[in-house]
Amino acid sequence: MFTVIIIMLCGVLAGRVVGMRCRPAVSRVVTALIWILLFMLGVEVGADRRITGNVLTLGLDALAVAAGSVVGCVLFSWVMWRMVRGEENDDRK
Repeated sequence: MFTVIIIMLCGVLAGRVVGMRCRPAVSRVVTALIWILLFMLGVEVGADRRITGNVLTLGLDALAVAAGSVVGCVLFSWVMWRMVRGEENDDRK
């Protein structure tokens, strides 16, 4: 973990030293590296039998979390709407 923090700090220092001179080139390199990392993550996940064997379970879990999030947001928004609209109706009387 300490190695990762040191590498990140070195990157921050390099960014401060280089500044805006190399920004377009660095941006393209970073974008390419992110795409490569995402591809490698996909390869790693695809090669893991435990993950690919439980795709249905993982998908159902993800669906439950997503549905719960949507229901919670809608419910909270409705409660907040009722609170705000209730205060406006009280002011008009």
